[in-house]
Amino acid sequence: MAEPIMAGPVALRTSPLSHLQERMRAAAVTGARGVTLSEVPFLTMVNVRVDPASAAAGRIGRTLGAPLPRRCGDTTASGLHTIMWLGPDEWLVLSRADAGAVTAQVRRALDGDPGSAVDVSANRTVLELSGPSAREVLEKGCPLDLHPRVFGPGHAVSTTVGPIAVLLWQLDDAPTYRLLPRCSFADYLARWLIDAMGEYGRP
Repeated sequence: MAEPIMAGPVALRTSPLSHLQERMRAAAVTGARGVTLSEVPFLTMVNVRVDPASAAAGRIGRTLGAPLPRRCGDTTASGLHTIMWLGPDEWLVLSRADAGAVTAQVRRALDGDPGSAVDVSANRTVLELSGPSAREVLEKGCPLDLHPRVFGPGHAVSTTVGPIAVLLWQLDDAPTYRLLPRCSFADYLARWLIDAMGEYGRP
């Protein structure tokens, strides 16, 4: 009788910051000076390049349910998708939908016109920093003016936090920010933020 074939070990998907989950939870501060840090792993990210004045750009917007933003710092959103402006002819689509499906939809919308849609989900991870002290934590190492009169919900720009290049996106007035570093720099950035949060937990 033939021996059954045993399947090999199943590879588990691991996020870039899974090893720091406990440290991020332990660093959380509650109360009036509160601030929390967590990872939002495995978001779909699709890089889109197309002439913003072209018919293809309009088709892509209709496919995603929101137009491609036209100005630096702007975002648009619909349902599962948020679209961030990266450059005059470049955008990043963040989505909770399947990466392959989103990429295929955008490519179909191009319909042979010049442009591209590339799945870059493995390129970055997402850190979420939230709470009354979140802006003060970022201001320790971010050169942007983050005052609400200048930077508010829906804004997303390329900048640095500490020495790390990130996409910085403000979600709401809590305030809640999402930081998108390259995966290879995520550990350094998370540790930098944990250190910057430390003073807010002291009496």
